[in-house]
Amino acid sequence: MRNFIINNGTIIDVENGGSYVGSIEVERNTVKRIYKSDDVLPEGIDTVDAEGKYIIPGLIDMHCHINERFAPHFVASGVTTVRNTAGNVKLLSKLIEQPDDAPIPRIYASDRMIDGTPGQWGPTSYGALVTDDPEDARKEVRRQVEVGAKFVKLYGWVKRDVMAAAVDEAKKYNLEVAIDLVNSKDLTALDAAECGVTWIEHASGFAHEMYKGWNLFVDQEEWRHIDWENPDQEKVKELCEKMLAYNVKLCPTMVIYDQSIKYPEFWSPKNIVIESASKINYIMQYWNQQAEHVESIKKYYAKTYNLQKAIAKVYYDMGGTVVAGTDTPGLLYTYPGMVLHRELEIFVEIGFTELEALQAATINAAKSINLDGIGVIKEGSIADLVILNDNPLEDIKHTKHIDTIVKGGKVYTQDEILSHIPIEEEVEKSTAKFTEQWELLENKK
Repeated sequence: MRNFIINNGTIIDVENGGSYVGSIEVERNTVKRIYKSDDVLPEGIDTVDAEGKYIIPGLIDMHCHINERFAPHFVASGVTTVRNTAGNVKLLSKLIEQPDDAPIPRIYASDRMIDGTPGQWGPTSYGALVTDDPEDARKEVRRQVEVGAKFVKLYGWVKRDVMAAAVDEAKKYNLEVAIDLVNSKDLTALDAAECGVTWIEHASGFAHEMYKGWNLFVDQEEWRHIDWENPDQEKVKELCEKMLAYNVKLCPTMVIYDQSIKYPEFWSPKNIVIESASKINYIMQYWNQQAEHVESIKKYYAKTYNLQKAIAKVYYDMGGTVVAGTDTPGLLYTYPGMVLHRELEIFVEIGFTELEALQAATINAAKSINLDGIGVIKEGSIADLVILNDNPLEDIKHTKHIDTIVKGGKVYTQDEILSHIPIEEEVEKSTAKFTEQWELLENKK
């Protein structure tokens, strides 16, 4: 169907709040017209019956690391757009270049991360540039512009002058810069904001600023006086006010810590997407390896989890940008696509309304990266829609009760989307070939 009407559903208006019964006419990949319940519908057009159901915009995961092996799982979960925070644009080109109605999400991608020596993920590779030279960082930003990166990602061991050089170079091309400071030893969130970094991933680096000298690598006994379970609200408010002055944006990715801390009683509802993801060797092997170190992971990350939650709520209440992301497939059981629904539940648990949580993964997420036409249902918008069986404004847990997905104007069931999962062996071969070609090119330089 290239022209059809989704008939008589309750449309969730994330832009203005509230909901209303109406019908949505889709033409090609666009919402052509929205009809109110008493409007006369055109005849001779195919219809999708949505009576008694609820329609939301396609969801947006604002922090993940997508892979061809599990790209369909995002769309099967109602996640039609992702922000890929570090990877390799060329490696993802097969996904990025797919047509609008393909059963994989549209991808807003950074290229490889820029980190300081010795590199938290190892030496320089197709996924990371490790350097302490500001000029190397400038060259890397220019290279990333050429390959089509939408923003620049820095990692926590980057040196201050390298960070400054990368930010300065990125500004020449109107690219925003993001940074992950979870494992930082020297830099704080305020350092990054003052330097011009726009995005603080994982709401990280706040603890480093609030408790100067603290980081995850120092002797924690020296910092036993900090009550991590009950964050100092005054310190949080004071720092959030400073960050707000720099218009910093936060993607707290609370679910990645929540899944690990609650292991083995982690969030894992029974549905076909999670069942399918659990059959992917690539991620299950990774999660099984992580599970062997779960006690260390819990001890490592549990310290700042309550602080991250407090920061997300306080910063939002002050008028700051706070969006929903997952860091899939990081740490433990961050199910591709589906775990974003748990992130929205956590938003509500820390005090967001159902509407505010939904906005964090739709309209506010789209606005935060200046993407027009997604994250909202209105005439002229991209036809990325999720038809739900229950009302998410009554209970945010209903976002995972998915009936049908519309991606770029094409109607899918979850089963139809999951039928497009590639053969793992073929993905492994193409990835190995890409890696080999990358290394050959690097060795020639």
